Amino acid sequence: MKTLLALALTLATSGAALAQMTHGDMPMSQGTITKIDEKWNRLTIDHGPLENLEMEAMTMVFEVVDPAMMEGLSEGQEITFMADRVKGKLTVTEIETE
Repeated sequence: MKTLLALALTLATSGAALAQMTHGDMPMSQGTITKIDEKWNRLTIDHGPLENLEMEAMTMVFEVVDPAMMEGLSEGQEITFMADRVKGKLTVTEIETE
């Protein structure tokens, strides 16, 4: 019974850790939206390091994988996001507002 309880506890805590990670155990990045371009479905983001892309902190323009992701966003808003290369373009694939 103790083994079963220990296993359940281990699975519960590892699930919480996995929920915070995406794209093959890469953490999401932090950033601030500095410009929104709805016409071209792009966000300019002042961001921290992008570990999965091996990029340092900087400000850059990203496309968004789905224009609906831009709804409710505003310039100056802090976000947590994941970016990747999609068809050769740097693209925001996930976004969470703070």
